[in-house]
Amino acid sequence: MSCWGARSRARQRPGPATTSTSTTGRSARSPSATSERGAVETPLNAFKRALAEGHVQIGLWVGLADPYAIEAMAGAGFDWLLIDGEHAPNDLRSVLGQLQAVAAYPTHAIVRPVIGDVPLIKQLLDVGTQTLLIPVVETAEQAATLVAATRYPPRGIRGVGSALARSSRWNQIGDYLHTADDQMCVLLQVETQKGVENLAAIAATEGVDGVFFGPADLSASMGLLGQPGHPDVQRAILDGIQVVRAAGKAPGVLAPDPKLARLYLDAGALFVAVGVDTTLLTRACRDLAAAYKNPADRPAAAAGGPGAY
Repeated sequence: MSCWGARSRARQRPGPATTSTSTTGRSARSPSATSERGAVETPLNAFKRALAEGHVQIGLWVGLADPYAIEAMAGAGFDWLLIDGEHAPNDLRSVLGQLQAVAAYPTHAIVRPVIGDVPLIKQLLDVGTQTLLIPVVETAEQAATLVAATRYPPRGIRGVGSALARSSRWNQIGDYLHTADDQMCVLLQVETQKGVENLAAIAATEGVDGVFFGPADLSASMGLLGQPGHPDVQRAILDGIQVVRAAGKAPGVLAPDPKLARLYLDAGALFVAVGVDTTLLTRACRDLAAAYKNPADRPAAAAGGPGAY
């Protein structure tokens, strides 16, 4: 399914990396391929391919930590949904449930672990994660270790347990061990001054697909706690986007503010989270309550309309 022809907001940029064949940009979910013999094959990572081809991917941050909730969001039209394991109350089981809930929809699930821990990465990959957003990356050495954690030997250090793994369909994907590596997408989050100082080396690390900027923590690291939209933070991110693109990788950022989202997209960001589910929910609830308790202050967005329920 093509998401680019269907959405007016979608755009294409010169890709941070090129592939031998170029297809129309696609929504970031691809079903498991099936060979002519009927055998299940390793699912293609359409999100990874879209970034490589320079197609902008618009996402939503998901922190409600519930399969039912994320399934309701999965059909909304976002190219990707970020399952947050760093600040939201997720564990391996809840991540698994959300991956299963999203699987049938034309969107791609990205998982952010609480930390770049090699054993945890192994578990997340085994339950079916193909794209990781790993927080607080500050050096190229750290980046190389994280990439290695997503690859089987001899390319990496991922442990082999495919008979127990959803990712291999419990060994029903016969060549999974030899094909899984190429579908792994590694996104590293730079959110400290040290990370910014080492950004060029981090982005140049082989196997890194993209670098994501976290404005909240970056602003705190810069002495601007609580000011993710400060001009100095914006400048650091805008400069960082160019560094990442120069390395041939995809830049990304969290930007719930529409003006900042447009600023970063225009600067060349390729994957941008434009909202957070908990924020959207609490704001809608406040607006709805205010519309009835304080009619004079009723916001336009609270009006709803036919079929709003």
